[in-house]
Amino acid sequence: MTNQQTIKVSHADIVQRGWEAVGRGDWDALVADYVDDMVFVMPGQNDVLNGRTAFREVLNNLGAALPAGFEITGLRQIGEMGEVVSIIDWKCAKVPEGSQLSVLFIFDGDKVREERWFVDTEQWKAAF
Repeated sequence: MTNQQTIKVSHADIVQRGWEAVGRGDWDALVADYVDDMVFVMPGQNDVLNGRTAFREVLNNLGAALPAGFEITGLRQIGEMGEVVSIIDWKCAKVPEGSQLSVLFIFDGDKVREERWFVDTEQWKAAF
C-alpha cells in the first residue's frame, strides 16, 4: 500500500510563479491563477479592472501601462494564509535611481481574487 501526500503549492509560490510568467510574457499562464471575477486595482487606486477577461486584455498592452524602460530589479514575497505582498524594487528611464512598490494578492482558495498595486502615485505619474 502506498501512502501518497497531496503537495499544496503555497500562495507565495503561486505569486512567484505569476511574476515568472510576467518575465516570460506568458499571459495565459499568469491569468490561469486568477478567478474569473477577479479584481485588479491599478496604481493610484482609481482604475479598477473587473474580471479575468478584462485583465488579460490589458496584459496585451502592458508596455503602455508601465513607464518607459520599466525594469524590476528585486522581488520578494511576504505572507501566506490567503494574502501575499510582493515588494518590488524597480527603475525606469525617468526614475533611474530606482524605487519600490508593493502589490497585494488576496486569494480565494488557490486562485488570486484581487491584485492591488500600492505605489507613490506622484512618482509613478512623473515616471511617464
